[in-house]
Amino acid sequence: MTTPPLSDESAFAALEAGRDRVRAELAKTIVGQEDVIEQLLVAMLAGGHCLLTGAPGLAKTLLVKSVAQAFHLKFQRIQFTPDLMPADITGTEILTETDSGRQLTFVPGPVFANLLLADEINRTPPKTQAALLEAMQEHQVTAAGVRHQLAEPFFVLATQNPVEMEGTYPLPEAQLDRFLFNVLIDYLPEAQEIEVVTRTTSAKPAPITPVFSAEEAIAFQSLARDVPIASDNVSYAVRLAAASRPHRDGAPDFVNNWLNWGAGTRAAQALVIGAKARALWLGRTHASADDIRALAAPVFRHRLLLNYRAEADGVTVDDVIQKLIAHVPTP
Repeated sequence: MTTPPLSDESAFAALEAGRDRVRAELAKTIVGQEDVIEQLLVAMLAGGHCLLTGAPGLAKTLLVKSVAQAFHLKFQRIQFTPDLMPADITGTEILTETDSGRQLTFVPGPVFANLLLADEINRTPPKTQAALLEAMQEHQVTAAGVRHQLAEPFFVLATQNPVEMEGTYPLPEAQLDRFLFNVLIDYLPEAQEIEVVTRTTSAKPAPITPVFSAEEAIAFQSLARDVPIASDNVSYAVRLAAASRPHRDGAPDFVNNWLNWGAGTRAAQALVIGAKARALWLGRTHASADDIRALAAPVFRHRLLLNYRAEADGVTVDDVIQKLIAHVPTP
């Protein structure tokens, strides 16, 4: 028997009751990184996939695993390497002996999970990276012409090392655009880094106790879409995305000078659904322009393509995003 879906009232009450418990459970293994945790959880409530970008050793993998435990989700991890094949992700058909003779049987790959950790996704060539596209967009896998539906909820949380490091393959733009957020994980302040070293070189941390269930996660996603947002704020999200497109009418000079490519309509969609999910996570019943501004960096970070002039001027993507926020009037 299937569990009946939660009503909006029940889902909101469950989220209110469990929000602080989730933070406490994640604090058992993760020190600091409050903004990173918030953006990751907001992406989950919005039903989107998320990139985690940072140098090795910053607990990206541990964070994703801890979130899966807190939400009691089926967790799978793929270590992306240069020799990884698409079938290693999606699954393959093998010849098996049955009562009626030999038959081809589909063996599901690790993508059949609620939360898939694509660890160091830019360590594998584009052909294998693209194997995730159908799963991310359609929540299904096609093998030998047969569609296999993935269980809900389904999230891809992909970690990647900075592209300047050796042995990396930059993700194609089509796949990058399917990630709702690109969350940047940076080094901790000294005091928090001391706490990490102290913790990890002493007793093992207490195990994480699940707070929510997969069914509740699905209810939270549905509830996030029902959060009201004013039409002026939707227009604000669209104007932010449009202002990032170089050589278009009304594009600011710094965009024309520093960008080869701007954000598309999917970025405006990400800003709006992300704003709704952030408002829900913070216990508010409406999304605001502050939510949109707070998510502009993770939404635009992987969708804006800098040109050589920006690199020569020492301009980063985050610099351009902050100028965009300052340039577009707030409703």
